[in-house]
Amino acid sequence: MKSLRICNHGHRYYKSSDCPVCPICEAEIKPADGFLATLSAPARRALEHEQITNEEKLAQYTEKQILQLHGMGKASLPKLRQLLDAKGLSFKKI
Repeated sequence: MKSLRICNHGHRYYKSSDCPVCPICEAEIKPADGFLATLSAPARRALEHEQITNEEKLAQYTEKQILQLHGMGKASLPKLRQLLDAKGLSFKKI
């Protein structure tokens, strides 16, 4: 069941989960273009939290390390591989 919530910025929204993220605030801070703009919000936040803001930094991690980040799921890996491949990069090998 969805409940009405109000974020610190006064946005009113409904959510059924315990996730505290305001979807309106999230949409306002989503990059318009670039590497992070193509990802889902949880995946983007996971990478931002680790200061992984470009493909070169992403290539310094293994797939296993990326999957261990809170908010990152297996469904994001194909997109991340594609983004790396477009720059001639790949995930770090063990």
